[in-house]
Amino acid sequence: MRGADVLVEMLIGYGVDTIFGVPGDTNVPLYEALQDNEERITHVMARDERSAGFMADAYGRFTNRPGVVECPSGAGAMYTLPPIAESNASSVPVIVLTIDIPLPGEGRGVLTELDCARLFEPVTKMSVQVKSPEKLPEIIRRAFRTACSGKPGAVHLQIPEDMLLAEIDPARISLHVEEECRTFPAFPTRPAPGMTATLLAHLEAAERPLIVSGGGVIRACAGDDILRVAERLNIPVCTSMTGQGTMPDDHPLSIGVIGDNGFHPHANRAMEESDFVLFVGSKMGSVVTIGWTFPKLTLDKRVAQIDINPEIMANNYENVLSVAGDAKLVLGDLLAAVPESFTGQKFTPWVDHLNGLRAQFWHGAQTLLDADSTPLRPERAVRCFNEALEASGQPALIYSDAGTPTPHMTRFLRINDPRTRFAIPRAFGGLGSALPATVGAWRADPTRRPIGMFGDGSFGMAVGELETLVRLQVPAILLLFNNGHFGWIKGLHRLKGHNQTFGVDFMPPKGAAIAEAFGLKGWTARSAEELDTALAAAFAHRHGPCLIDVHVESIADRVPPVYSWLTKRGEDPLSLAATDVAYL
Repeated sequence: MRGADVLVEMLIGYGVDTIFGVPGDTNVPLYEALQDNEERITHVMARDERSAGFMADAYGRFTNRPGVVECPSGAGAMYTLPPIAESNASSVPVIVLTIDIPLPGEGRGVLTELDCARLFEPVTKMSVQVKSPEKLPEIIRRAFRTACSGKPGAVHLQIPEDMLLAEIDPARISLHVEEECRTFPAFPTRPAPGMTATLLAHLEAAERPLIVSGGGVIRACAGDDILRVAERLNIPVCTSMTGQGTMPDDHPLSIGVIGDNGFHPHANRAMEESDFVLFVGSKMGSVVTIGWTFPKLTLDKRVAQIDINPEIMANNYENVLSVAGDAKLVLGDLLAAVPESFTGQKFTPWVDHLNGLRAQFWHGAQTLLDADSTPLRPERAVRCFNEALEASGQPALIYSDAGTPTPHMTRFLRINDPRTRFAIPRAFGGLGSALPATVGAWRADPTRRPIGMFGDGSFGMAVGELETLVRLQVPAILLLFNNGHFGWIKGLHRLKGHNQTFGVDFMPPKGAAIAEAFGLKGWTARSAEELDTALAAAFAHRHGPCLIDVHVESIADRVPPVYSWLTKRGEDPLSLAATDVAYL
């Protein structure tokens, strides 16, 4: 067997059905092995290595299996770095294979020579170079074990081309796989004895307890467990932005999104007023705590934390209790420890109070959601999408770029189908991810509709992947929010109290025409009525991808629902009233 054959056999053994990548000089041996196994593993060719990485990221986010991406040496490795960094920081298991120059060429000025192991080391859980073809199976096993166990993350393998060309005696290697590491979380851990009983005692003793569900709950596939614990204890739940979708938005215990970007004021009020907050799968970082200025009454000595990673425990606050363990197992143990006599009835006034605030917010927001003005308001655009998604009856995998769509989608998107997932790559906030991510979402689960949301700045960074979508006939719905500038940055300029914006404007793309030139079905929507019509047609369109070019008001025109921005404009971010806030 050649090394390339061994590599592909190991990937197949670990259940890898898709590998994303871009061809290059050094990965030809890998492609030959993949071609010999086309019936067992699919290679998805992207048009850019960065896009291939975001495809693998989406695959890892929307399954319980690691995404796998390969790239050639030199520039290919450098282009792949951004999505891998995002995956690792977002606790998404991804394995990247850099097929590098042959080992004998090291240090001799070979074209594309680069120390890829060191390049990826700061942004992965493990980054190693394979120096012996016989070590390939062992290192592949270690890669899956590392990516899927503990805090999930990215692993990078630098594989010189001669490792793939080498002939390997099958008698000298073992192609066995560790079944536990085919999926994540692998080897989930429980907390020390007595910890869940202590946690339960704190929750029972509280008058106004609150659970905050973070992205780690999604990674642990523990959304149902959060729901069961909340219902059994009658404790309200807020989510971080990355934990959005943990519970159905219409559930009486699902209060809303906390933090800075796209927050719900009633959810942030819940954080302010709670006397005991349990964070599950959240780092309690700068977005959730608005740079550790929120809540105004410090969380010190009124917060507990459940997380798989002990390193982040009590990193930002003085915890009452830190429970290290897998969220799903810890929540299961917590639920089992609740005595039959406990009803949670004493928390009902607290839950009713928060639901009163929530109802007041949504009543006021209706004026924004109903607005028919032009250019189309983002709030109305989200309402159109909510209604179209619900009317379609289709579960969806929604991947939104970190830019323009974030504040209004986070605040106004309503997800009530537990099969629908919503993801925003928030670790580094890079643009250009959502369009290619729809390919990864489709490969993750073709029974759920892949939907990508992005601004026109992001569109320009990934437009080439429209060809990939058409070539593969991915039934993606793409929403392009079009207004001709980098809206978030332009808004930051205006937030300083002047209109001297610089380097943020560009020509608005003719999105529908561009889409049709690539072979997609395209629509242009400038009003709510046109958007309703286009969305209905898009959800009915099942043969290949389609794009709606939505001409929408920029977040640089009105201050979006961002807590810190509203504060800078002298507004009360916790106000439940629906008001327009100007920059100038």
